[in-house]
Amino acid sequence: MTQSNNAERALEKFLFASRWLMAPMYLGLVLALGMLAIVFLRELFYYAPQVVTMKAEDVILVVLTLIDLTLAGNLLLIVLFSGYENFVSKFDFDTGADRPDWMGKVDFSGLKMKLIASIVAISAIDLLKWFMSVEDMSDAEMDRKFYWLVVIHLTFVLSGVLMALMDYLASKSEKR
Repeated sequence: MTQSNNAERALEKFLFASRWLMAPMYLGLVLALGMLAIVFLRELFYYAPQVVTMKAEDVILVVLTLIDLTLAGNLLLIVLFSGYENFVSKFDFDTGADRPDWMGKVDFSGLKMKLIASIVAISAIDLLKWFMSVEDMSDAEMDRKFYWLVVIHLTFVLSGVLMALMDYLASKSEKR
């Protein structure tokens, strides 16, 4: 072996090992998931005793908030598991029947689609929550906020459609 082959091999091993620099980021996502769980429980325990005296619209807003937090948690788990398995290392322990079906099968393209779908769902819930509380605003404030919420939501929807189209076209060109 030549000196350049050894140097190249050492560089490649170093670059390959650098993927472990992502591990602290995934640990940070675990902490973020814990933060979401705390906020979820705080909201639940704050509103649960008030449910008997709440109007139906207020209960729906609380439920939408809890759904929003749950979707964000699901999104974090998808990014956490898929990202770790795609970019750092495969989980090499027996998870048994508890292993979600999608684990180990979501590639980067699938991860993008799950990510944008979750963002669109979260955006739609925020838009619905806004519609539920619209009577609390002035007309000018309401128009401006409605405009931006719809623009942002449609931007997410359009982004999702364009990503799906790009993935579809890429898969068609790979089959040729």
